[in-house]
Amino acid sequence: MPHTPEPDEDDLDTIAPPQPVFHVEQALLGALLLEPLRLDNVSGITADSFSTAAHAALYTAISTLPRPDPAEHAQNTKWLDRVLATALEEARGLTASYLHVLVQVCPWPRHAPAYARMVEAEHARRRLLTAAERLVHTVHDSSLPHPVQTVLAEADAIATVVNDIATRFPPRSGVLPRTPAPPPAAPDYTEAVEEEQLLLSTATARPDDIDAIRWLLPDDLTLPLHAGLWQCLTTLARRNEPVDPVTVLWEAQQRGLLDDGSEPGMVLRMLAEPAGSVGHWAERALQRSLLTTAKHTGRRIEAYAGDPANTPFQLVVGARRALADIAAIRTRWQHATQATPPRQRRPAPTIRAGPPTTTAAHAARSTRATR
Repeated sequence: MPHTPEPDEDDLDTIAPPQPVFHVEQALLGALLLEPLRLDNVSGITADSFSTAAHAALYTAISTLPRPDPAEHAQNTKWLDRVLATALEEARGLTASYLHVLVQVCPWPRHAPAYARMVEAEHARRRLLTAAERLVHTVHDSSLPHPVQTVLAEADAIATVVNDIATRFPPRSGVLPRTPAPPPAAPDYTEAVEEEQLLLSTATARPDDIDAIRWLLPDDLTLPLHAGLWQCLTTLARRNEPVDPVTVLWEAQQRGLLDDGSEPGMVLRMLAEPAGSVGHWAERALQRSLLTTAKHTGRRIEAYAGDPANTPFQLVVGARRALADIAAIRTRWQHATQATPPRQRRPAPTIRAGPPTTTAAHAARSTRATR
């Protein structure tokens, strides 16, 4: 992200221009100093659109001072002197010689609207980059009392920035950012593994509770084995099959989940230690998945906005696609945390595929569910 000097910092001659937009800003300011009436053709920018405090102060002075008479302005520097005096109140490093430089480097004052459009585009990129950095920082903030709500608010702030950019730079169909998206960051497995094991074992002990949490998907779990076992549980529950550690293990074998070297005994032990409620552990898993998704979304948008070669059109398309991932999981989070009426037990189907379910197995399952 480009460095923004303090108002009293001399950022004119000693600091190398950090971005090509620095030269664009010089050309725009030079055009407005030469022909102040060109300001009528400039739109979409404010003082905050400039990358340095000195340029911002100059633009503020130019846009707020009364315009000079063109004929008089061509004969003397009175208006330029007033611009400098006004800008010095915010940027003490400014000099009359720098205003002379701005006038000299402007190729064509009539191109001021084009220069302003470039400044606006670069400012849009910086705004989006800042918003994405805030989202990633918020995900990492462990002190937040309500992390999901705060993270979603930051995601909404990004969406607002994107909509603002799209208003000024309507996206073109199919124009994607040229920057590759970063790979997902490795999650912190320590807490996640323990809680997911409790989710799986508790759901195995209380399979009647599984149907109430359809909002949890296998991809929400961090380990492939855990994701596969959750899919086994939901499948068995949906079929009204007997559910216990042995039947889940058998379903896991049929799906090839043990091909990675997982030991059957380890899986059985993991599924035999329930604690708490299925809903609690499922909500914890979904929250972790939402925060992970938000972090990856923020890093994707950071990568897009951090590449100056991406146009505002590309940034809008790329950011909206990234934000769609948060929107999808936000819907499931809202469904998970809202009050829902008690679920009625589904009747067992009269005909189903697979081996017959014995009365003893149904009785054992019902007895276990009431414990």
